[in-house]
Amino acid sequence: MPMTRVHARGEDVRRYIIENVEKYPTNISRVAAEHFKITRQAVNKHLQRLAEEKILGEKGKTRSRTYKLSPLVEWRGQYQIVSGLAEGDVWAKDIRPALGQLSDNAMNIWHHGFTEMFNNAIDHSSGTHIFVHLAKTAADAEMLLWDNGVGIFKKIQAAMNLLDERHAVLELAKGKFTTDPKNHSGEGIFFTSRMFDSFDILSGGVFFSHQFGEPEDWISELDKHQNGTFVWMKLFNHTARTTKKIWDQYSSGDDFTFNKTVIPVKLAKYGDDNLISRSQAKRLLARIELFKTVMLDFKEVPTIGQAFADEIFRVFAKEHPDIQLLTVNTNSEVRRMIERARAGTPTPEVGGTTS
Repeated sequence: MPMTRVHARGEDVRRYIIENVEKYPTNISRVAAEHFKITRQAVNKHLQRLAEEKILGEKGKTRSRTYKLSPLVEWRGQYQIVSGLAEGDVWAKDIRPALGQLSDNAMNIWHHGFTEMFNNAIDHSSGTHIFVHLAKTAADAEMLLWDNGVGIFKKIQAAMNLLDERHAVLELAKGKFTTDPKNHSGEGIFFTSRMFDSFDILSGGVFFSHQFGEPEDWISELDKHQNGTFVWMKLFNHTARTTKKIWDQYSSGDDFTFNKTVIPVKLAKYGDDNLISRSQAKRLLARIELFKTVMLDFKEVPTIGQAFADEIFRVFAKEHPDIQLLTVNTNSEVRRMIERARAGTPTPEVGGTTS
């Protein structure tokens, strides 16, 4: 076998280890050996090389040995929110150098994500400081931004006179929301959350999370309230994703405008209440006239009421014939209520249904 092929296979083994060691910290040797159909001894040589290069950290001996990715970069910064603080200057001076070598597309995603989130903290948090923590391994980079302001969900709740902070997440999930329409498009958080492998926000008593490839966002309520706003972003260093691909996914037509959205219907609920009333439907429908295509995701929605369905699929649909309403993840009971509201006209269904 030519030497170049030997080197190439070794690089493949080491990359596989780097990409999977966090998933298999105690048995990465066996998993890699089975994947490449080589001996565990051969894999161990690659593990030792990665440990010597400080790419992996190891703990324990022989069979009890565990591995984890070592931070190649760990950086912290603190910024006072004062007149003249600019996200572009912070990016160029501190963040881009700290990230080090990355592909152009990965660096573009970080550029977009950092500047959008940092600018949000400057313009909207009403806080005094922004803290940034960056950690980069051979596999990925992760960033935390925290401001000591009023909290993003509380701010949206106040701006829209919402019943609770959870409904602020519903507005973020739709996209095109901003408390300052004069200076912001409302697209920053939505697109940023779709670009990264994981994107999380913790504020007040609400935790918001989006994982790449998942159509819906996740929300949970916490017993302990957190002051300010925490934003986490994580991205694989060798991602093939581009900002353009994400923009194109939610745009169509010659004007390339942001005109598609996926709305998790369950976020319109309050506590354990079922989705029954017209007021709940109107909450779900708020601002969706800004889009041309709206997909309503009924995952984890076991039932809906007649008034709720009628308000969306008859009243709203009749008043907005130019908006395409699609549904996904409907069970048989939900589909029956939708079809009844549409007076027997089948609702467009995308993807599988739940049982």
